[in-house]
Amino acid sequence: MSGATLAERPAAAQGTADAALRARILALRDGLEHGLIGCTGLVERLLIGLLTGGHILVEGAPGLAKTRAVKRLSDGLDGSFARVQCTPDLMPADLTGTTVWRQDSGTFEFLAGPLFHSLILVDEVNRAPPKVQSALLEAMAEGQITVAGHTHPLPDPFMVVATQNPIEHAGTFPLPEAQLDRFLLHVVVDMPDEASERRILDLVEGELNHHAEAMPVKLTLEEVRAAREAALGVYVSPALKDYLVRLVAGTRTDAAAPDLRAAIEHPASPRGTLALMVAGKARAYLHGRDHVIPEDVADLAVDALSHRIGLTWRAAAEGQTARGIVEGLVRRVRAL
Repeated sequence: MSGATLAERPAAAQGTADAALRARILALRDGLEHGLIGCTGLVERLLIGLLTGGHILVEGAPGLAKTRAVKRLSDGLDGSFARVQCTPDLMPADLTGTTVWRQDSGTFEFLAGPLFHSLILVDEVNRAPPKVQSALLEAMAEGQITVAGHTHPLPDPFMVVATQNPIEHAGTFPLPEAQLDRFLLHVVVDMPDEASERRILDLVEGELNHHAEAMPVKLTLEEVRAAREAALGVYVSPALKDYLVRLVAGTRTDAAAPDLRAAIEHPASPRGTLALMVAGKARAYLHGRDHVIPEDVADLAVDALSHRIGLTWRAAAEGQTARGIVEGLVRRVRAL
């Protein structure tokens, strides 16, 4: 057997393994979409978070399947899952865990909290008081928590999906800018159209009469880590990196859209550029490409950048929104 053939065999085997892994990721996506009618965008964003190690903030009115989406994702993963229902009386230890005195052994023992799971649903995160939000910030930013002077690493993978309700603000604590910036994407879930809602009725009726269909796959944590490595290895051309930088720089300078820039008090930092790049890599991977294209960036720009900019008081008073400003930048800044 020739040397060329021997050299080609490992590459072919690797290609087959990569294709099989991608097929399982796509099967997970199909399973999520089957149980979440009209939520294609949310499903894609959740998978992007999974493939990048990023955290997702989901905002939407009650009853739009935000919690259902995360629970269904957990059903497709062979990892631990925990849900935290935030209330104003929640304490940091309710998330991180605490140390207890064991009289029989004469020592303190650390009892881990719900943050020591691979997938965490933090429901109505803006109802948690600032101390709890600060504890969550360390976990999201550093992949660790500190209790009683001791630092404890969190699992890998570790992903936080937080939800918030935009229509009820009594008894809430708005997330500070530093914590908002730790979310890879801020996804807004809209009301379904009539056709989608009709399909939702059929889906739920079927689940009431029978058991809900199980997820078609259950990814191991090793597969998640391998898929993340493959997604982050997707190629980004120099021209596309220039496009990314010009798009984010549009929140800081007047070069692209002076009128839009005038409405921004606090522009996006380089973390926004990085978030948009890695999210674009994951989207390209999900769409079967080994390189990022401008459509990946344009599709994700609003979710990756809008929560990272702050508007002037005048712009807010005039009814402008951060998402509208970023949409305007996407239309103005040309890819090439």
